[in-house]
Amino acid sequence: MKAPVRKKPQAKSPRALKRPGPVGGLRDTNRLQKTQAIREAALSLFLDLGIERVSVDDIMRAAKMAKGSFYRYFTDQAQLVEELVRPLKTQMVAVLDGCLTEIEQAFTRSAQNEAYSNVGRVLAGLLVEYPGPVRLYLQESRAPAVGARVPIIELSRLVTRYAIDITSSALEQGLIKNVHPSVSALTVVGTTERLLYAVLLGEDIGPVEHVADHVTRMILDGLKA
Repeated sequence: MKAPVRKKPQAKSPRALKRPGPVGGLRDTNRLQKTQAIREAALSLFLDLGIERVSVDDIMRAAKMAKGSFYRYFTDQAQLVEELVRPLKTQMVAVLDGCLTEIEQAFTRSAQNEAYSNVGRVLAGLLVEYPGPVRLYLQESRAPAVGARVPIIELSRLVTRYAIDITSSALEQGLIKNVHPSVSALTVVGTTERLLYAVLLGEDIGPVEHVADHVTRMILDGLKA
């Protein structure tokens, strides 16, 4: 006789994904306060030490909470990092998607310049609105895609793909020189990210609202057809 096939127990949904009580209720408010405390503690440690050197113990100690409480709100550190950069990612994707559409419809150099300038202005705004997550992204986006850093590397790759698509579209319309799109795109991304990081480090490069326009002008003047 064949041995009976045992059914594997189905994995329970992580408690972190369940919202306790009605929205706006006491339990829901308590949950939001605790998850915010964990996020703030984690972000501070990540910025000071780097993601790889921070453990759940470190985070919960800084948040003044028991270690076990972490798993009531997050499945792991990768999910925590993903939540830290989610607002930044949402707005970055929106502006890059908008820029791609504008470039595809830009048949004049002035329209192209305006599309790129819009990206720069929005990125400068994100720097002011989300300085911590932006700095975390800039610090970690060049490191190996392992562990809790994976959400940041995925965002970095997404930004690069958009930059290449935008550059390819501009090239097809004859708006820029015939340089390989990846070379142009990575030059723009690398320059912009380094300058944004300089702002966050307090380096003297002038007002942040002017940085984007300066970069746009320099790059487009150099690449214009």
